[in-house]
Amino acid sequence: MKPTRPFHQTPVITIDGPTASGKGTVAASVAATLGFHLLDSGALYRLTALASARYNIEPEDGDALAELVAELHITFREGCAQLDGVDVSTEIRAEEIGNRASAIAVHGQVRTALIARQRAFRKPPGLVADGRDMGTVIFPDATLKVFLTASDEARAARRHKQLIQKGFSANMEDLLRDLRERDARDSNRAAAPLKPAVDAKTLDTSGLSIDQAVDQIIGWFNAVPA
Repeated sequence: MKPTRPFHQTPVITIDGPTASGKGTVAASVAATLGFHLLDSGALYRLTALASARYNIEPEDGDALAELVAELHITFREGCAQLDGVDVSTEIRAEEIGNRASAIAVHGQVRTALIARQRAFRKPPGLVADGRDMGTVIFPDATLKVFLTASDEARAARRHKQLIQKGFSANMEDLLRDLRERDARDSNRAAAPLKPAVDAKTLDTSGLSIDQAVDQIIGWFNAVPA
């Protein structure tokens, strides 16, 4: 159900959390239900990772990566991510690109270069933004901040299912190890570490269906005072 109360500014719902916590699927469903725009911030980092691989820029070279971000031609159309006018939605979901994106995201220069691109997604009637620092850095004034969690095992199982469905090979033990390494890297980086905003509502999705998680978030959103 769409909210009927007025807003003095364009509302934003941020949904942060670790990899495979369900935030992408949940965010897309919440946005569709409310008729809001959607920002998949992780896709921006994956697109940067893909471009850096194509141009042979090392993940450790923060300055070169920041310069690359400034020159990237990125568009999102009808659910597809395009790089230089070419649909790369499938390519950026490969596990090696996800790991490269996590390595790239530790650089403060890269994160700073992407801030303006992300904030530009805030347009009427509203925005749902998912990522790792949406509520802490990109939209600190968000109407509602949510932090999704799930057990390591539940997240690895979800990631395994996603990769198999998309035609990628996947090993549960490898996924669990990579997931934990990525969590550690994301949580311990100096620039915008993964953590809940102080005013975020935490939602453990380990035993929840997508619909249940979406209903909870929309319920919280509709309960925010006008």
